[in-house]
Amino acid sequence: MESQVIDLQKPGQTDAVSARWASSSFDRHSLIALSLLVLTNALTVQAHAQASKPERPHISPDALALHAQVKRPVPAPVADLVVTRPEASDNFNADQGPGPGPLGPGPGCNLFPAAASVGANVPITYFGPSPSTVNSSLVGPVQLLNSGVVDSKAGTIKLPLYQGTMARTGKKVWYILTDVDDSDVAAELGLNFSTKLKFAANASRTGTLDENGNIVFNAGTVNFSPKRDVVPGPVGAEFPPVSVQPGEVGDAYYSPYVQITNAANVIYNAPMVAYNVDASQIDFPNGGVDYTKVHDQVVAIDPVNMTVTLNLINGFSFGRQVWYMSMDATIPLAAAIEHNTFAPLMAKLKLGSDDSFASPIERIFIATNGPEDGGCDNPLRQGLSADLADGHRPNNTLGGIPTLALDYSPAWDAQLYTWTPKAIATGYRGQLQGEFTILTLAKDGLITGFPEGHPFGSSGFAINCPIVQRLE
Repeated sequence: MESQVIDLQKPGQTDAVSARWASSSFDRHSLIALSLLVLTNALTVQAHAQASKPERPHISPDALALHAQVKRPVPAPVADLVVTRPEASDNFNADQGPGPGPLGPGPGCNLFPAAASVGANVPITYFGPSPSTVNSSLVGPVQLLNSGVVDSKAGTIKLPLYQGTMARTGKKVWYILTDVDDSDVAAELGLNFSTKLKFAANASRTGTLDENGNIVFNAGTVNFSPKRDVVPGPVGAEFPPVSVQPGEVGDAYYSPYVQITNAANVIYNAPMVAYNVDASQIDFPNGGVDYTKVHDQVVAIDPVNMTVTLNLINGFSFGRQVWYMSMDATIPLAAAIEHNTFAPLMAKLKLGSDDSFASPIERIFIATNGPEDGGCDNPLRQGLSADLADGHRPNNTLGGIPTLALDYSPAWDAQLYTWTPKAIATGYRGQLQGEFTILTLAKDGLITGFPEGHPFGSSGFAINCPIVQRLE
């Protein structure tokens, strides 16, 4: 597959946003936002959605028993195990693999909170447990995806690795599980619960559970062999890039979401991490992964002990630092920048409706031209131009996550925003960490959609980003 060439000189087109993205081409003047949401409307819609959205009845004991077969032991941490990450090259925008981890070299690339003892005249041992150990909604760290073990020193999570099959061919499908739309199944398996996923059926594959709790998928495959490549724009305006090529490309029937037709139609988030390979071809328990066969976000994979270690990414939710994974996207542009899989079927998600009835999505807010001077040394660093300038992730702002809100979904509706020239000239540009701060600045005209001056709202694509850890 050739790189997607982005024609910056091409005038705006009248095609639908989804059609433009499906054709894998865009320019600075053709990303049309779908809606403008102000703070008061968002609050009203959210309150109505939480009051009116029906809960699915509990699944039957027989169906729950089938899903219980899916459970795997939480991987045990291995003391002193050193996992080798791929080294960044001078051309980091063409590097294969996950890119730098969340514990970067400066405050702009490392959001891990300082110890409570900083500035106090007593040691950290004086301080008691975090309030979050008593009530998970209070301040303090909370692991949200509990089927794996988080390594806070490496910025990774080790999860159970599953081996399923394709129904017609019997080819091996290596995948993980992160989210599910049934609260009982989520509690049983240690997964994130997302009631919104029940509305993602139109963007889901179908499959069945076999007698061992593995999924037999009816359709949807991924080619992991392409070489990821992003050619950024000029210095200071690196986004949008000149051209992109995702490192893994799904076929027309691929989505990370799968509806289990023989067990109450429960929907899982089951991103594929390898396909049509034997265990011996992906045996990289200490790193050194072959990214022509394995997902770029994988740091290590152990098909003998059936575990996979994945990269975590910095972000914010309502002012709290979080770590999440990035596994799939509905357009090649996002998949290439995010080091994840282009998932065409996932593009059928209904976007732009946030918390309205039957909405499968939650919003993620992504700066295009946030502060980037100084790179990781800049504590206000944020945005896609910063990402393409230094190779570290953009410090995106997520909407609701478990423990802070009821509307979590791993299907994030991307809302790109751009600081206006006036806001930049007056020194107002900074790092935005909360949804309603962003909505307020959009209402006040300090930020717009992308390109600058376009309405603020959905940018017409989604990213599959399971939440893993709240850091405070």
